[in-house]
Order: sequence, then structure tokens, then C-alpha cells
Amino acid sequence: MLMLNKTDLSPASFILDGVPGLEDTHLWVSFPFCSMYVVAMVGNCGLLYLICCDDSLHKPMFYFLALLSLTDLVMCSSTIPKALCIFWFHLKEIGFEECLVQMFFIHTFTGMESGVLMLMALDRYIAICYPLRYSTILTNPVIAKVGLATFLRGVLLIIPFIFLTKRLPYCRGHVIPHTYCDHMSVAKLSCGNVKVNAIYGLLVALLIGGFDILCITVSYTMILRAVVSLSSADARQKAFSTCTAHICAIVFSYSPAFFSFFSHRFGSHTIPPSCHIIVANVYLLLPPTMNPIVYGVKTKQIRDCVIRILSSSKDTKSHGIS
Repeated sequence: MLMLNKTDLSPASFILDGVPGLEDTHLWVSFPFCSMYVVAMVGNCGLLYLICCDDSLHKPMFYFLALLSLTDLVMCSSTIPKALCIFWFHLKEIGFEECLVQMFFIHTFTGMESGVLMLMALDRYIAICYPLRYSTILTNPVIAKVGLATFLRGVLLIIPFIFLTKRLPYCRGHVIPHTYCDHMSVAKLSCGNVKVNAIYGLLVALLIGGFDILCITVSYTMILRAVVSLSSADARQKAFSTCTAHICAIVFSYSPAFFSFFSHRFGSHTIPPSCHIIVANVYLLLPPTMNPIVYGVKTKQIRDCVIRILSSSKDTKSHGIS
């Protein structure tokens, strides 16, 4: 199945091994993965539909939420369908070029997810600290520009991963102990020097994750100061309640990311590989699954929009029956 080019030792294909150590339970592992993926697809597509069709949601906060939903859809769709093919049909082979494309989409849109969460923190900062200038600061052209800049940041920082991975000679086998083509999981199959890959990967993590977390922290520090300074307890509660959904989204996104990052570096000998793989998948699945639920429950405008749609559909049915 593996064919090597004698000049550069680039494989024609890899084998994605799924979750090592849990091969006998792949079918059971697939059920929560599939359920979460269905919820993520339905929830994010539903959010996009609401934001697109309801004029009351044509506001900066919801434009950023639509961008987050688009990012979530691409992020989980780049991995889960292939993982389910591995679990259900044992279709483990993936072409070398296809593997690189998957790697690009995974890392670009995880970086995009982090960037959009940072933009949403800045949005809440402006809304709470500069409410009178909110609509003049966050105009539609500004939102389009910062969204494009966030996407281009991910693309430009992740493209070198592809070239760094492609240049490596692969002579340590062709089986990747993972459900998708993660950068370092692929690089570890090389018999060449992967130090540059590791250093650049850490640099990208700092440039994207470190910068975004710093901006989010500063934004919420300023928000907290502004909220505490409000004289009315009701005003404080109302101001901070607009941030609860976003705080939940940050927790769902960064918690599995931090666990995966630190366990790889400090707990690689004590934590089983199967746990690493499952957490890596949860990292890509949990935010797309939970974000629509959290924003649907916590955001009054979205709840009101859903209630209007449901009530109008009931009225239509009752008129049809009568």
C-alpha cells in the first residue's frame, strides 16, 4: 500500500490508525463523535440561517457569531467525516497530498477559531466600555476587514507547515496513530530532522494562541473594571450577562486545547495515547457542538428569534387546518 519515491522518500499515502489501543471499541467511540458532529452541523447551520434571515440580528455581535459558526463548521468537517469512515468502514488510507490539505484546514481554522474568539472579546469590550460609539467603531467594513485579517493570519502562518512537512523524508513507516493528519503526528514518521517543525509549531502556537489569550485577558480586565464602576447592581448584572455566552465559548475552546498542549509536553509518559487522541478530537468537536447551544440559551435576541419562527409556523399550520 505504501509507495516511496526513491529521490525524496515522499509516501503516496498514509494509514490513519484511529484511536490506538481502542481498536475493538471504535464502533462505540464513533457514537458520541457522530452525535456531536450532527449537533454541531444542525446548530451552526441554524445559527447562520437565523443571523442571515432575521434583520434584528444584523448587528456586529451576531456577525462575529456567524463567523464563529462558519469556522466551527469547517473545523469539525475537516476531521470527523474521515474519522467516522475509519471507525465504521475501516477506510484508513489517506493520500499524502490529501493529508497535507487536511492538515492545512485543521490548523488554519483552529487558529481562526482562536482569532474570532479574540475579536468577540474586543466586541464586548467596545460594547460595554464605549456603548455610544459602538455602532460607529464596528461598522460592516471594519468587521469584514478584521475577519479577513484573522483568516489571512491563519493561512500565512500555517502554509509553512505544509512545506516543512513535505520536505521531510519518510522512512519510519506510514501508519499515523491518529484519526487525522496533525502536523507533528505526521512529522514524527520522518527519519529527517524535525526540530525546525517543532520550533515553528511552538512559535505559531505563541503567535496565535498566546496573542489571542493576551488580548482576551486584557479585554475582560477592562470590561471587569467598567462593570464594577457601574453604580447600579442591575446595570452591572445586565452588562456582564452579555459576556456569559462568550466566556463559555472561551472555556469550551481553550480547555481541551490547554490539556492537549500540556499533556503532550509534560504527561506523554503517564497519559495513554488513546486519551491524547480522544482529547485532540474533542478539541475540534466540543466548541462547534456547544457554541450554538450556549448562544441559543444565553442570548435573548436569538431566543426571541426562535420563538417568533416557531409561533409563526404554528400560526401557519393552524390556518392550514382551518
